[in-house]
Amino acid sequence: MAEVGLNKQHPLYKEDIERIALNEQMAVIRNKRFLITGATGLLGVFLIDVLMRIDNTMVYAVVRDVAQASKRFEDYLSNPRFQFIQQDATQPLPAGLDVDVIIPLASNTHPLAYSQYPVETILLNVKGAEHALAKAVECDAIVLYPSSVEIYGNAVESHAFVEEDTGKLSLSTSRSCYTESKRLSEALCQSYCAEHDAKVKIVRLSRIFGPTMLMSDSKASSQFLLKALHGEDIVLKSKGEQTFSYTYVADAVSAMLHVLIHGEIGKAYNISSEKCDVRLKDFAQICAEWVGRNVVFELPSDIEQRGYSVASFALLDNSRLKTLGWNSGYTIKDAIERTLEILKAGHQLGEPSFSL
Repeated sequence: MAEVGLNKQHPLYKEDIERIALNEQMAVIRNKRFLITGATGLLGVFLIDVLMRIDNTMVYAVVRDVAQASKRFEDYLSNPRFQFIQQDATQPLPAGLDVDVIIPLASNTHPLAYSQYPVETILLNVKGAEHALAKAVECDAIVLYPSSVEIYGNAVESHAFVEEDTGKLSLSTSRSCYTESKRLSEALCQSYCAEHDAKVKIVRLSRIFGPTMLMSDSKASSQFLLKALHGEDIVLKSKGEQTFSYTYVADAVSAMLHVLIHGEIGKAYNISSEKCDVRLKDFAQICAEWVGRNVVFELPSDIEQRGYSVASFALLDNSRLKTLGWNSGYTIKDAIERTLEILKAGHQLGEPSFSL
């Protein structure tokens, strides 16, 4: 199977970065110091590329393996505005380091990780949130906490979740490791606000995809994209009727920074776009059409099944976000095709694939 990879010099990728970074509202975060865990992930890479395009921002990227992470951030290795911090995200953040914004992105965010490492998934989410909050209190920083659509569980009725909703949740399997640890992390955020006057803003992210994805990502949408890039049929391991909110990574980062600038302390904001609310099989079909192949059906393995979400309908209502003045920039078809074109170009140029 041929390798694929991210080409950061692709015109579409640069356009995505600059659409956010050159927006006049970003002047507010010039000269700010950001500490980001999970820096090498899908969101982390794109977010850091945006921040490094904004004048005089400083980025501290927390990573476990500097040698591997250097492949993701080779353009910044000699830049004084960028610095690695090598440690596990479950450990306390360095004492004495002053920053303005902390974004704890480190998390297991795909099904195989949930099924194989449920204990580690819980600890990474909860300890990561705890250490981010403690550091924020220490240096009077803002925490932008990345929560998830998963905290709502499965919809009791077919309507989009608003921030006050709770859906149907189950604790009967280890799959709850992600959902419950994100819920607890949100409770920890609110508790730090109440007890320690922490400054926290919460973003509840829908299913994110884009060209900064890791090649090891086992989410269904990521597997569809990889199959298309390899010129293969798109494999659906269900009927594909599940209806979800997806968000292109550029829209997700744009919305996150918008909440950072305009959102209220202690509030949660759903991050989604009506332009990308689709059934799983619709996502698969767009990938299949791009490569000129078919959508085929296949039963999942036991280990895959254990990691799958039980949700069949999980749309996020983004009305609260839109009251802040944010609007999405991409349709689902445009976003999928941009992702594929950028990754295809990376493969053609011999860019490395990443399995961190």
